[in-house]
Amino acid sequence: MQKIELSSFVRQGALEVGFDACGLAKAEELSEDADYLKQWLTEEKHGDMYFLTQNFEKRTDPRKLVPGCKSVVAVLLNYFPAKVQNSTAPQIAKYAYSAVDYHFVIKEKLKQLEQKITEKFGSEIVTTDFQHTFVDSAPVLERRWAQRAGLGWIGKNMQLINPGLGSFVFIGILMLNAEAEYDEPIPNRCGTCSRCIDACPTKALDNTGLNATKCISYLTIESKHGINSQFNPLLSNYALGCDICGNVCPWNKKWATAHQHNELSPVNPDFENESVLDWNAETWQQVSKETFNRVFKNSAIKRAGYEKLKQNIEVLKNSGKFEQ
Repeated sequence: MQKIELSSFVRQGALEVGFDACGLAKAEELSEDADYLKQWLTEEKHGDMYFLTQNFEKRTDPRKLVPGCKSVVAVLLNYFPAKVQNSTAPQIAKYAYSAVDYHFVIKEKLKQLEQKITEKFGSEIVTTDFQHTFVDSAPVLERRWAQRAGLGWIGKNMQLINPGLGSFVFIGILMLNAEAEYDEPIPNRCGTCSRCIDACPTKALDNTGLNATKCISYLTIESKHGINSQFNPLLSNYALGCDICGNVCPWNKKWATAHQHNELSPVNPDFENESVLDWNAETWQQVSKETFNRVFKNSAIKRAGYEKLKQNIEVLKNSGKFEQ
């Protein structure tokens, strides 16, 4: 097959199944990322995310993760919402607004894309004996591959920033056993801007990167030991996740526009035609476990769990972040 034919087909196929952007990169060892990650882990900036210490070689070389892999396909799905939450309520990061967990949405689209590719080029183009599609749940450096595939640059907030979409995007990965025509990486355009670093209330960001142990997203979701009391007054009303460093980014102010994906429609609790985006602080405080399990049964919010959500809301309440 011709490399250019494969690349063109993949890019077009990705758009046809509903992704907003697609690029391809050569599968190879990420040596610079390996050095950075090793130092980052040594400094224990990963906190309780011990899974990041596992499968190190596979995480930094896709050829060791998926035997036969020669090309990495990266796809983006815009999730910037048309409507945001009631500002007086405990805040949920925008990625978790949708009724259906984004993992399910992207996996289904990747499945459709893979089917298109195998029907055109044959089943041997993927390694069927190994997982070869990934969505934020395996030892894959998704942002780096998206950057290498020409889909944007990694900003000082450590997020991928795509020209035209901004950083409120999900990343999916598909690994192929064939060489392709690859996209050129985009130069970093952050320049001297430091708005994300300056805006981070817990000082999780600096010019060297991210200290996850101080990040509000980590503290409210990943931390296994609760929220360190020194950060309680700094949570900025976030109960699950955080969007501050994305919200202040000038590129998002320029490029972020509401997504057009029905699959990412916000959670609707099925009463009074009200979305959970309309819930006030009292509603969030009073939500029962039964209601939580019913309303968020397919949502990314379910991953954090009812107890974690309630604990975080209690921290916000005690910190005087919303009316009691």
